[in-house]
Amino acid sequence: MSAGERDPHTGHMTTGHEWNGITELNTPVPRPVWFFLIVTALFSLVYWVLMPAWPLGVTYTRGLLGMDQQDRVERQVSEARADRAVWMSRFAEEDFAAIQADDMLMSRMRQMGPALFEDNCAVCHGRGGKGGPGYPSLADNAWLWGSSPEEIAETLRVGINSAHEDTRFGQMMAFRGVLSGEEIANVVEYVLSLSSEAAPLSASAEAGKEVFAQQCVACHGEDGTGLTEFGAPNLTDDHWIYGGSWQAISRTVSQGRQGHMPAWEGRLTEAERKLLALYVLDLQKAE
Repeated sequence: MSAGERDPHTGHMTTGHEWNGITELNTPVPRPVWFFLIVTALFSLVYWVLMPAWPLGVTYTRGLLGMDQQDRVERQVSEARADRAVWMSRFAEEDFAAIQADDMLMSRMRQMGPALFEDNCAVCHGRGGKGGPGYPSLADNAWLWGSSPEEIAETLRVGINSAHEDTRFGQMMAFRGVLSGEEIANVVEYVLSLSSEAAPLSASAEAGKEVFAQQCVACHGEDGTGLTEFGAPNLTDDHWIYGGSWQAISRTVSQGRQGHMPAWEGRLTEAERKLLALYVLDLQKAE
């Protein structure tokens, strides 16, 4: 076949090229392809005219519509800040009872609380507030300084053993040198018995009960349930900051303990501290 001849099978013209009896067809581009190419080209042209598109050194073409994503984002951020300022001011001005009675404010607390907690508290208390060795869990119902939102907010404000002038001081003294090794062992046995249902007391625990009455009740109370005014933990439950094993309790009695929590006044606003206090209380409901 030569150029200009029509292929009898397809009806298309040929190009005149032939390889081993195979003739190349001059097949036209399908019309749908042309249609979409033209539409795409027209769309691109219109977009370049209407929207920001071409770089011009330190600037760019703004487009006839004058749209700017940066301005849009900045406007949205500004609107979000204005909205946040309105309801955050209510956290600062209203008392806890009023806040807890307001479904909108509590919803906002649950939206903002996780990020605020992760940014400021999770490094010590862990994600979800479950604590770890040396750091109390905030997801249970064992509180050293009181469990009301007002008391928690105050702890956040002044800290524990912090540099704040109103800080809360809490320390477990070291009894090594005050008590003998046998007395320490006995009082550990008695402390362990407080959180167990085993009865009657062993001879060692009975001896430890006397040591406890002489040395420990001033902070932990006669029944071992602790005194929040001193930040002394309840020894009758199963919540232990430094571990509840015989060895861990023995080390606590022998060497003492002194935790630290920074004061958040000056670092977090009053509204943020109140929001965090409510969020921490809310963690218990998730358990």
